[in-house]
Amino acid sequence: LKRGTFKSDNEYFAWFQTIQLNTVERRSITISLLDENGEPAVTWKVKNAFPLKVNATDLKAEGNEVAIETLEIAHEGLTIENN
Repeated sequence: LKRGTFKSDNEYFAWFQTIQLNTVERRSITISLLDENGEPAVTWKVKNAFPLKVNATDLKAEGNEVAIETLEIAHEGLTIENN
């Protein structure tokens, strides 16, 4: 999963930290690809997911790129719904 990061938004990292503490929190999650109107075009339902790796974009002091955060997950099942 990739997404833009915002100030004070560290939910991915906090979830990943549960692994470091040996208290893995598995979650059933929903991922939606939105169309130009902001409506779900495709939805993925992921069962018992947990984070494997979190990466952030390398930022440059003189750059103006959007910060992108990447989350790799493991899971116990996946279904796809075309909306």
